[in-house]
Amino acid sequence: MEYPQLSLFIDGEWLSTAGREACDVINPATGVCLGQLPIATAADVDAALDAAQRAFPAWRATPALERSNILRRAATLIRERLDHYAWVMTSEQGKPLGEARREATVAAEMFEWAAEESRRLYGRLIPPRAPRTWHMAMPEPVGPVGAFSGWNAPAGTPSRKISSTLAAGCTLVIKPAEETPACALFLARALADAGLPKGVLNMVFGNPAETSRRIVESPITRAVTFTGSTMIGRQIATMAAPGFKRTVLELGGHAPVLVFADADIAQAATIITQAKFRNAGQICTSPTRIIVHESIAAALGNEIAQQARGLKVGNGLSEGVQMGPLSNPRRVAAVTEMVEDAASRGGTVLTGGKHIGTAGWFMEPTVISGYEPSWKAAQVEPFGPLAILKSFSQFDEAVAEANRLPFGLAAYVFTRNTTIAMNAADAIESGVVCINNCQHAFPETPFGGVKDSGLGKEGSIEGIEAFTQYKYVSQT
Repeated sequence: MEYPQLSLFIDGEWLSTAGREACDVINPATGVCLGQLPIATAADVDAALDAAQRAFPAWRATPALERSNILRRAATLIRERLDHYAWVMTSEQGKPLGEARREATVAAEMFEWAAEESRRLYGRLIPPRAPRTWHMAMPEPVGPVGAFSGWNAPAGTPSRKISSTLAAGCTLVIKPAEETPACALFLARALADAGLPKGVLNMVFGNPAETSRRIVESPITRAVTFTGSTMIGRQIATMAAPGFKRTVLELGGHAPVLVFADADIAQAATIITQAKFRNAGQICTSPTRIIVHESIAAALGNEIAQQARGLKVGNGLSEGVQMGPLSNPRRVAAVTEMVEDAASRGGTVLTGGKHIGTAGWFMEPTVISGYEPSWKAAQVEPFGPLAILKSFSQFDEAVAEANRLPFGLAAYVFTRNTTIAMNAADAIESGVVCINNCQHAFPETPFGGVKDSGLGKEGSIEGIEAFTQYKYVSQT
């Protein structure tokens, strides 16, 4: 396997570092530089926006069947190149190779789903008030889109944004994360090879603040989709507001897990452990605040700690590794600070809490019991391999803790009682609630948060409709 040459992708052309500043892309497991990423100039960003604007009329007029065929061919190419894609993802982001393969597969599924749904963007006829009159609601694409995706799901997030906007008939300029550029460029290459017309997709990398502002505030951009922190999401929304630009914001979370007394302890512990330490906890839906009925709190905590202790941590390319490194040393420092804060406030470290090794950015899977709302880890999303537990005695107490924070992206409930399950799902303020599982995002299901966790939905028909607008046409 070889790490690919990095570039910008503007108006169908692959642009190298020649004449541009460049930054290093680092393997988080080894600290070794993988390659040099060209940084887009202001002129590059403007060229990408202009290309999206020029390409929009023709792409909008392209028959849905033809758009569908291009997206389907791209999905086929992603599947054919799956092993290389997974290797690139693990090298850039650190997640174990098995996780990378699953995410690459989901990326292909995103394009397959969008290919199908692009042929089902139906309008409707509205009963008229007079004879020989037609009232029609006609869906149409909103226009060129500015998109931004993060480093933690470097295939899943950009594939969701790209596939939905293209299916709706929009063109776009996307700025993926500079930490994982080859993963995003892999998608661009598949689409180009599938026959996507020049200028429909443009991909740039650069200074996040400067590049994002230029894309969002451009009069060419008619909609914005962003995945990242709540703080940056607010800034993006503020920049988009003067132009009345549609925004889809998938922002931070701090997912609660409610485990009731009748839950299957072994099953719940296994599901929670797998979900918590997937991608080293660097997932906005990662289950972090585990709120357990007092009658089973000790047993569940010990079982999760035991399973976490048994996870093999290391380079994701190595055989049998179950958890890779954190993305950068800042994440290690942030999680370490939370562990120290919890311990100083009376928390019991059931397992983990320490940095591992001297090369790369590894940390032990960590479980701490007895959390209080005052803990930093109970207020700020750890975005790392840290789970905290507390007990409850009454249903309302558990729901109040689940809803205490201003976030509402994902929540999880474990119980064998249907009434408890549905009451909890109704009472929890979250865009996603999973009962007895942690499976929250598929191409065919809507995904997005409430409160400070964002606006709008990605995935499913809602994710494509986010980039369409309806025109009322009356004919007599």
